[in-house]
Amino acid sequence: MSALAGTRHLVRLILRRDRVLLPLWVLLLGVLPMSYATSFAEFYPTAAERAAYVAGTGSNPSIVALLGPVHGDSIGALTAQRGGFLSLVIGLASLLTVIRHTRTEEEAGRRELLGATVLGRHAGLTAALAVTYAANLLLGLLTAAGLSATGLPAAGSLAYGLSAALVGVVFATVGGLTAQLTEAAGGARGIGVTVLGVAFVLRLAGDTAERDWLSWLSPLGWAPRVRAFAGEQWWVLALPVALSVLLAVVAYPVSARRDLGAGLLPPRLGPAAAGPALAGPLGLAWRLHRGQLLGWSVGFGLLGLILGGAAEAAGKAVEGNAQLAEIMARLGGADALAEAYLGATLGFVGLAAAGYGIQAALRMRSEETAGRAEPLLATGVSRSRWVASHLVFALVGPVVVLAVAGLCTGAAYGASVGDVPGQLPRMLGVALAQVPAAWVLAGLAVLLYGLLPRFAGAAWAALALCVLLGQVGAVLELSQWLMDLSPFTHTPQVLHDDWVATPLLALTALALLLTTTGLTALRRRDLPTP
Repeated sequence: MSALAGTRHLVRLILRRDRVLLPLWVLLLGVLPMSYATSFAEFYPTAAERAAYVAGTGSNPSIVALLGPVHGDSIGALTAQRGGFLSLVIGLASLLTVIRHTRTEEEAGRRELLGATVLGRHAGLTAALAVTYAANLLLGLLTAAGLSATGLPAAGSLAYGLSAALVGVVFATVGGLTAQLTEAAGGARGIGVTVLGVAFVLRLAGDTAERDWLSWLSPLGWAPRVRAFAGEQWWVLALPVALSVLLAVVAYPVSARRDLGAGLLPPRLGPAAAGPALAGPLGLAWRLHRGQLLGWSVGFGLLGLILGGAAEAAGKAVEGNAQLAEIMARLGGADALAEAYLGATLGFVGLAAAGYGIQAALRMRSEETAGRAEPLLATGVSRSRWVASHLVFALVGPVVVLAVAGLCTGAAYGASVGDVPGQLPRMLGVALAQVPAAWVLAGLAVLLYGLLPRFAGAAWAALALCVLLGQVGAVLELSQWLMDLSPFTHTPQVLHDDWVATPLLALTALALLLTTTGLTALRRRDLPTP
């Protein structure tokens, strides 16, 4: 039997299972660069305005750390820099997609069941990589077509689209390799995300500390060096292709030699007896969620430091541009442009925190489908206590990560303006104002899990809609009723002196209604679902 036997059928299975999630992140990440190009063309129509932007913001160390370097002052060059952070997101999405369809399948026992049929040894890994590679290629072509449609040069559009897509290809292959290393999907994700983080740090250090050679060590550093819209260097695209081939050459032999369900790295033995912390469902939930909570908190802290450090320069970049100042004030809600920038960016951080809330809420679904919830509930643990233990992290987790982001943003911004004691509580307030909106999306995830568990993943689609409305809604002047679909539209502008708490109370009440309705439905349905 061929080692690739059954690959085509597994590809169809993956496409079936990811028929919502896969198109979601491809379309979302593929459309955003087009909105960036449209915004730059509208707000910086002249070369002088774009040169001022580059001088004031494009070369700011904090912004370069977050987005990457800028090569020139054309609309295309500014768009390529603005979309630099998307490469990190594309890499993360590709990494997690491959691990979900390889190591997670083994951990859940589904890979062994499929292996009892006519299925080659390499079919699982090949199918996961093929689907993810194709998704990234489609994303790159969609991005290139969208940028070309805005009037940007076709060559630069294609260079940018391919550079972003190949970042996804690299980290998809990283996911394929890390899936061979550990027995648990969580361990594979941890190693993969660590590799992604190291790549980001290398790119950051190389771009901000004038050590260009460090950026060449990172796949995230190769994308800007394609120099889209600034004299394209097509040969750089060969680097991610070569690295992907090298990683695949390592991953496939390991996949063939290891036992099914085992990893290359031996598992660490745990204690012979459980500690008192694991005596109840809350302790178990803490054990399951603590790694993710710590990782998100560290990431939000670093992001807050970068955003706070870039605020002053971002405010100066829109001075004299009345239209952009109006949009920024509408997004962030502050009279000072730097504070409007902080309000807008912390609003986006709130969307990311909602992602954590959804992830934590859907952990119940993962425990159920993996068969771990049923034996736990067969003991003296009630369903209410089990659910409550996970809801603690779905509701308190966003508060924690947003508080970390707010404090770090306030510290960095306060240091730049010489007012740390004054800015810390203000930025903390801006960040925590996003919590009720994040709770609404977490409550929606609980509602879907309770009522329609098979469609619980649709909560991610709701988050994607909120991201789209938040990123391009104000710029495109969409109808207010459409903007109101996002709970983040109703978050009050707490940097204004006349803000009121009524929207926060209304959002909190809506989140409570969604959560309690979902819990009521969960108590009435069978667990696990048929």
